[in-house]
Amino acid sequence: MAVRKTGAKAATAAARVLNNPKATKAAKTAAGSALSQTGRAAKTGKVAASAAGKALSADKTSPRGRKAAGSALAQSPRKKAKPEGKSKAP
Repeated sequence: MAVRKTGAKAATAAARVLNNPKATKAAKTAAGSALSQTGRAAKTGKVAASAAGKALSADKTSPRGRKAAGSALAQSPRKKAKPEGKSKAP
């Protein structure tokens, strides 16, 4: 499995989001998560992933905020798919 880290462009965008007083709380949470993962392998936690999702779905999130949120979500653990054909339905 490939190690995912926040790249330089996403880290710059995240830093700008954190310095923007008009950025939403969700965007700042996602940006903080993305920025904390710069240069090291780490995973985005549930709270930060939820905030990143909210930031991506909000109309007022800036392009930089979306980039930071996308980076944070890209580093979140993936849910394992349920095996098909093992239904408990009668």
